Amino acid sequence: MTIYTNLFTPPKAMKLFIRIIALILVVPLTYYFIFWLPCSLLPLGEQRWIANVISLTCAAGAGWFVWVKTASVSDSAISTTILGAVIFGGIGFTGGFFGPIIFTPGANQGPLLGIFITGPAGFVLGGIAGFVYWIMKGREKPYNKEDAPDQKAVR
Repeated sequence: MTIYTNLFTPPKAMKLFIRIIALILVVPLTYYFIFWLPCSLLPLGEQRWIANVISLTCAAGAGWFVWVKTASVSDSAISTTILGAVIFGGIGFTGGFFGPIIFTPGANQGPLLGIFITGPAGFVLGGIAGFVYWIMKGREKPYNKEDAPDQKAVR
């Protein structure tokens, strides 16, 4: 009897590592995004702690959402493609938006690079990469039942 196993199933430690990295990226980025964009437009005066509380609450909510959603990621083609597109698009947008601000602060059109070029390009390339990953992950290697280390775990 031939049994199929998935060659590209990541170990639990690797999935935990990826979840922690995603959390480390999402929480501070959400905090700074909420603090500088919407909260900077509020007339808070000397009560800047309100912006900190709002930003911290949003960052904690985004962190919780990422932690829960990355634990239950399905293995379908659409979810893998969308996840790759969002991850690569976010990285491309962040690099293209904040990179020119950091490296050439005098350029007034620097953030447009992230909005119009690197963000959409990262989204498209990430979708393609996610789909290719799904195809590669879907290849299964057959092996005989006698080769299984534990017969009860295979069933």
